[in-house]
Amino acid sequence: MLESGLIPLIFMVAVAIVVLSIFFSFVPVMLWISALASGVRIGIITLVAMRLRRVIPSRIVNPLIKARKAGLELDTNQLESHYLAGGNVDRVVDALVAAQRADIPLGFERAAAIDLAGRDVLEAVQMSVNPKVIETPIVAAMAKDGIELRTKAKVTVRANIDRLVGGAGEETIIARVGEGIVSTIGSSNSHKDVLENPDLISKTVLNKGLDAGTAFEILSIDIADVDVGKNIGAQLQTDQAEADKRIAQAKAEERRAMAVAQEQEMKARVQEMKAKVVEAEAQVPLALAEALTSGKMGVMDYYNMQNIAADTQMRQSFGQPGDKQKNTPPNGQE
Repeated sequence: MLESGLIPLIFMVAVAIVVLSIFFSFVPVMLWISALASGVRIGIITLVAMRLRRVIPSRIVNPLIKARKAGLELDTNQLESHYLAGGNVDRVVDALVAAQRADIPLGFERAAAIDLAGRDVLEAVQMSVNPKVIETPIVAAMAKDGIELRTKAKVTVRANIDRLVGGAGEETIIARVGEGIVSTIGSSNSHKDVLENPDLISKTVLNKGLDAGTAFEILSIDIADVDVGKNIGAQLQTDQAEADKRIAQAKAEERRAMAVAQEQEMKARVQEMKAKVVEAEAQVPLALAEALTSGKMGVMDYYNMQNIAADTQMRQSFGQPGDKQKNTPPNGQE
């Protein structure tokens, strides 16, 4: 009888434990007690409603406790709406507390907007109090005398809370500073002027208002290092002279080829003219034969013409060195 009476009792105790476990896991009683102990008035029904809206109560209550202890007037609706929008509630509350301690005017709506914009609002507040130093990469620029200067700068910036939403980031600051360095060095007559007064770069760049439209306020631009690079002007002149030389060589080669072609053409024309002369001389015997046949020319006329030709050949041989025996005309034809 005793054992049969214990079984229902054990069953009821087990059911009660399960029910209480489910209740305490769904209803954050301990969190509600912590809120009451911290002076935050929040109802248990509100915590249950957060569960129903798929909001983790601790993500709302703990930042709310922190805000109330810091003297900030926030309510659960503000924090819950920011949480449902995908924001970091704890980070926003920390930023509000830091801004209050640093006497920086920052409201919850502005902080929530900065957080939802993807920027770290707490880091922005800390940067407003403690400025950040941004180091630019090495920027190479050439002065008017053709000497290259390699410059590195350090930019001290402070976050501008009002321009964090929609303002440009660090990459824009670095790009603008690099552009200013190149412009300043490029307008210098000599690289020695820049080496003598490196603060000329920082003053010129700082006066251009490079922080316009950015989320930062530039406090100072300091030149960390200036090194002399290559003599780009001389190198460019050397490359230009080499290119001019190649062009001149190409034109000279073109003229030489044209001269050779013209020479070959003239030789061909000479050979052509010689061929015409030989062709014309070949017609002479035919003309003589035709003249003898037709009676227009007598035999004595032919012999006289032969004597004249032999006499002309003899006279020509007298003016040339050689064997006189070979140049002696035959008897009877002198």
